[in-house]
Amino acid sequence: MSDKTTLVMPGQKLAVPKLAKRVIQVGISVGLTCAVALVLVVGSGMLLGRMSSSKGINMWLSFIQRPDIQGTMILTALVTVLFVYWQRDKERR
Repeated sequence: MSDKTTLVMPGQKLAVPKLAKRVIQVGISVGLTCAVALVLVVGSGMLLGRMSSSKGINMWLSFIQRPDIQGTMILTALVTVLFVYWQRDKERR
C-alpha cells in the first residue's frame, strides 16, 4: 500500500501519495517563479519607459521557453522541496 499524505487545496483536503504531493509542490513553485519573472520583466520595461507591456510579455515568453531556464527552475524547486522535507524528517527524530 502506498504511503498517503494530505494535500491541502483551496476549499478541500485530498489524500494523495507523497510522490504526487511533492510533484505538485514543485509544479506550483515553478509556476510562482514564472509569475515573479513576468512581473519583474514587464514592470522593469514599463518603469524604464523602454517598452510596452506587450513587448515585455513577448520578452518574458522568449525567456521562459528557454530549456536552460526551465531546467534551472525545476531543479531549484525540486531541491528546495526535498530539502524542506528532509529537514522536517530530521527534526521529528
